[in-house]
Amino acid sequence: MGAVRIAIIATAALAAIVLAFVVRGMVAPKRPEAPAPAAAAAPPPRPMAQVLVAKRDLPVGARLAALDMTWQAWPVDALNPNFITDGAAAAPVDPGAKQVAQDTARAAKDAVMASGPMAAFDGAIVKEAFLQGEPIVARKVVRGGQSGYMAVVLLPGMRAMSVPISAETAAGGFILPGDRVDVLQSRPMMDSKTFTTQTLMRNLRVLAIDQKTQPDKDAQSIVGAVAVLEVPAADAEILAKGKAQGEMILSLRSYADLGGAASRGVAAQRAQVGLRVIRAGQTSEVVTP
Repeated sequence: MGAVRIAIIATAALAAIVLAFVVRGMVAPKRPEAPAPAAAAAPPPRPMAQVLVAKRDLPVGARLAALDMTWQAWPVDALNPNFITDGAAAAPVDPGAKQVAQDTARAAKDAVMASGPMAAFDGAIVKEAFLQGEPIVARKVVRGGQSGYMAVVLLPGMRAMSVPISAETAAGGFILPGDRVDVLQSRPMMDSKTFTTQTLMRNLRVLAIDQKTQPDKDAQSIVGAVAVLEVPAADAEILAKGKAQGEMILSLRSYADLGGAASRGVAAQRAQVGLRVIRAGQTSEVVTP
């Protein structure tokens, strides 16, 4: 048998084997395909309300402004009665671009105009610290004129003391809350014919004039009878003694000269201990350094 015939027979045999496998695959029953898992039903969107929250961390004593607050979506079922809402009807959350644009527009309007409930907290003092994103609640702030306002405004280690003033002794009424002043005292000497003037305290902050902790809008002066000053606790006795000895004068400091902490005047630094001496029926005061 020639080589050509052997090759033809081998090729035919190979083709027959391949054809057998193809026919077998076509005749064999197909396996049933597993059914596709049913898609889980999406939960309905939770109704959301807009709650007034802190835009940044707010420490005790911070004065609230519109830029410190913002509106944040909050689930209706998690609302607390003390939370401040914008009053709008609750709606399902919409993460789309339209909702984002609406939130941005409302935040910009509130920041510029401080409208709606946000305006009620503008200027309030933080009594308990807020964390960023924490809802603003009324019990954690105090407004001007409310009980506890002055205690919140005072810095740690300071005391609030009142000093009698008039237009003549308070720079003509041009001293306003928030200004810094020096406290001077003018009193007669022992001979009752000459007077001495001493600087008792320097760079004290004015907390209020009478019961006004902030000047009226566009007000340039306040003529009052009492000025409330922020005094270091260790120096409160100096003002108390000065009020008993003579007239108190407030000297307004320039805004360019407000640096540094409150300090004693030269006379107050020397007058640490006072002794009262009685000689021949006459009482005199001896000051020892």
